[in-house]
Amino acid sequence: MAILKFSASAVAAQIAHARACKTFLPNWNGPVDRPALILIVGNGVHLRSNGIDGTTTRIVTTEQADPSFAFADGMNPFRDTDWMAQRRMAFRDLTGQFYTDILDDVQVLIDRGQGAIRLATDGHSIRVFVRRASDFLIGGTYEVPSGLGGTFRVILKDACDTFAIVQNCGNCEDFDAMQPYRVPLDALMEIDDRRAA
Repeated sequence: MAILKFSASAVAAQIAHARACKTFLPNWNGPVDRPALILIVGNGVHLRSNGIDGTTTRIVTTEQADPSFAFADGMNPFRDTDWMAQRRMAFRDLTGQFYTDILDDVQVLIDRGQGAIRLATDGHSIRVFVRRASDFLIGGTYEVPSGLGGTFRVILKDACDTFAIVQNCGNCEDFDAMQPYRVPLDALMEIDDRRAA
């Protein structure tokens, strides 16, 4: 999982564009009849309007990018020298166009005055991520997906708005002996949180 951070004002401009259009780029299922945001993973990582007007081509590709699109922090090919490495860390070798259903949720955050929009993605789903590092208790006990189909119980050692440093605790002895490791902040689950791992 990765957490992508975008400028709220840049995303707001893309939403305004989408809402001003009458026709929209189709998705894999066919025609689309409403405004949306598309996440492009290719030449950088950016959000763009799905609206078609006189300035928008019908074809969207991962090779094309425009400085006016809403680029994820650290993944802007017009500004960031190591954008490819950052993109690879977040998406491995995955590239493509992803229609999202986040426009209304993002608009709520913009209306509340959020300066940044954060999205959590695992490469297959994209959702708005509202929690911040300060929402989690350092020293608190959480669960994280184990990669083996279950979860590990962990103690939170440190956190930033993207990642958390955790130490296994309360699992079997071999797993608890592991060194602290980094997980996406979005992977932290409250002990009573029943999200699928």
